[in-house]
Amino acid sequence: MRSKLRTTPFGLCGTPRSTDARHDPELFWALRGGGGNFGIVTSFTFRCHPVGEQGTIIGGPVFYDIADTPEVLRWYREVLPTLPEELNGWFGVVTIPPVAPFPEELQGRKAAAIVWCYSGPHDRADEVMAPIREFGSPLMVGLQPMPFSALQSAFDPLYPPGLQWYWRSDVCTEITDAAIEVHRRFGESLPTGHSTMHLYPIDGAAARVPEDATAFPYRDGGWIANIVGVDPDPANVELISQWTRDYFAALRPSSAGGTYVNFLMDEGEDRVRAAYRGNYDRLAQIKGRYDPENTFHVNQNIPPADQP
Repeated sequence: MRSKLRTTPFGLCGTPRSTDARHDPELFWALRGGGGNFGIVTSFTFRCHPVGEQGTIIGGPVFYDIADTPEVLRWYREVLPTLPEELNGWFGVVTIPPVAPFPEELQGRKAAAIVWCYSGPHDRADEVMAPIREFGSPLMVGLQPMPFSALQSAFDPLYPPGLQWYWRSDVCTEITDAAIEVHRRFGESLPTGHSTMHLYPIDGAAARVPEDATAFPYRDGGWIANIVGVDPDPANVELISQWTRDYFAALRPSSAGGTYVNFLMDEGEDRVRAAYRGNYDRLAQIKGRYDPENTFHVNQNIPPADQP
């Protein structure tokens, strides 16, 4: 099934249009990753892929003591490329939530965590996941069969609406020894129970897409480091914000230059430009064609380029 979008670009007098790789291909390219700069998408058709066995995967978190962060990260950066694509995991520094099913003696404890997802045949799971089960001295191993949707929504109840959030994010092509020390230091100084940092891998199928095939350009491997200071109390805004800014600044030496645009706050045009790297000028040209007045500007804005 071919991907298709139905959209209303303002610059075309609000006329609904259907676009895909053959119809308005430039608009189609820009809409998929352009951050709301090119119109209002009212419906879309997309391709689905089977996940696991009838939608069931084997996954969940594995927690390690926060002091083990350097050892865990050195192992993680080496083992991840050796695993089959059906098995992947993101790394985080976290506070173990003070709720069931987490053991009471671990609740509220700072930890290094990897959340794993294995979507291959279940009869191969023990073999494929053996390196994970055999590594280190985990505080808790939460790997179990579950619906894929359950893993995707597992942390939703812990982050209800109304929390105070402050974000910073960067792409790094490798996890350097210097960056590992930064993650250890700031993991040990997590300012609140909701605050966290995640490293999301860019690999597998995502890394096989050419840089200019989509608006998102960071396709040459690595991780997205997502740092978030979070707390329910407005009085702690400065606390969580300063921790996030300091963590971000300490990681900058390992930065690839930009990040995924949805992880940006109001950080200025240079950061938006860096998020799109070499694709920015093409996006600006398309913006100039479909929204020359920049009506769609309440976003990570791409100002329209002058048309020839």
